Amino acid sequence: MLQFIDIGFLPITIWDVLDIFIVGYLIYRVYKLLRGSIAFNIFIGVVALYVVWWLVRALNMDLLASILNQFVNVGVLMIIIIFQPEVRRFLLFVGSTTLKGRTDFFNKLFNHENDNTSTYKMIHEIQMAAFNLSKTKTGALIVFSTHANVEGFANSGVEIDAKVTAPLIQSIFFKDSPLHDGAVVISNNKIKVAGAVLPVSGNINLPKGLGLRHRAGLSTAIDSDVVTLIISEETGKISIARDGELLHLKDTFELENKLKFYLAPKEENTLP
Repeated sequence: MLQFIDIGFLPITIWDVLDIFIVGYLIYRVYKLLRGSIAFNIFIGVVALYVVWWLVRALNMDLLASILNQFVNVGVLMIIIIFQPEVRRFLLFVGSTTLKGRTDFFNKLFNHENDNTSTYKMIHEIQMAAFNLSKTKTGALIVFSTHANVEGFANSGVEIDAKVTAPLIQSIFFKDSPLHDGAVVISNNKIKVAGAVLPVSGNINLPKGLGLRHRAGLSTAIDSDVVTLIISEETGKISIARDGELLHLKDTFELENKLKFYLAPKEENTLP
């Protein structure tokens, strides 16, 4: 078996390639986690501090090196403190992805058909609710999470744990409801949280006329592995955010197709 590749005088083992791949993936995940937020600028500042510290040591600038060394010695602890929300979201992503893989495996073995039926029923209820909310120009923000634990982005709200129905969704976003300004978080085809306050990034470029609800929905779709549904209070238009992209939909039929593609098993759906 080939154990290394000899490039001139530098042997590269399979473990070196694996090491580079893992580090590259971790850098990509950190970038995706921090992009679009002020934390990214802080991260660049921390990296710059380490680079300067390395340079002053190489140039034997002892006084400056000793000062910077005090920061470097507590660098890991400082990063954890500064990036506590981001570290929490990253660990949540790693843990929930592992659990989700196990859950999907057993669902395919024992409960594949029932799980699909439940998802399609939930999407149908969302479609009916979106139609009525759009018609009456009632603003709404719904987060569809593939994670059982929604703590990573639902900073506050009221726990509900209820079946998804169109009347319930409409009543939550009714203008006189105390929860109508927040977001509804749906996970495992159930309403987990209502009135949730979502993080909003200040580095998102949106067209004029799109307000805080669209900004929060798009920010959440950037920072977390979720799909967000936004209904404009001004125009009644329906939009979906996924992976940092905001898509304006023509009608609730297009909404149904998109939700089936994102939330239902991929082998049964193709992107419309």
